[in-house]
Amino acid sequence: MVDAARARKLADRIQQIVAEMLERRIKDPRLGFVTVTDTRITNDLRDATVYYTVYGSDGERAETAAALESAKGVIRSEVGRKTGVRHTPSITFVMDSLMENAAHIDDLLAKARARDAEVAKAAQGASPAGEANPYREPAADADLDEADPGSDGHDAAGDGEDGRSGRPSS
Repeated sequence: MVDAARARKLADRIQQIVAEMLERRIKDPRLGFVTVTDTRITNDLRDATVYYTVYGSDGERAETAAALESAKGVIRSEVGRKTGVRHTPSITFVMDSLMENAAHIDDLLAKARARDAEVAKAAQGASPAGEANPYREPAADADLDEADPGSDGHDAAGDGEDGRSGRPSS
């Protein structure tokens, strides 16, 4: 099998070659504003998949896909010439849905922000359902003396010692 680092380097090199060719050498008028986003290659270095995005409408995307398919042979021969590998990998172009996914995530985040703003607006005039402070607070010393007559600070035997250790209690 092939070293994974070698496959990654070859994929990166193929990405550079394809991007350069689309920018400088391929002069097809159907080719829109194309960005090569990623390239993946199989472990046996036989098949390379080039992911790309196109800025424009659905019609421009379809035309760009057709232009890339027609230029596939020229691009593959250039990849073989510049990489110097024994077997030039076959190239497949795949439309990357990165832009659509990013736009969808942005829409979801905008809806969530709007919902958060509505909740915050509704919560402005709200009051607690129970008491304002739901936690028990320690009662004052005077309240303790009235509630429990045996709680004058001395132990029950009245000898100043607690029954466990024989030492005076503090």
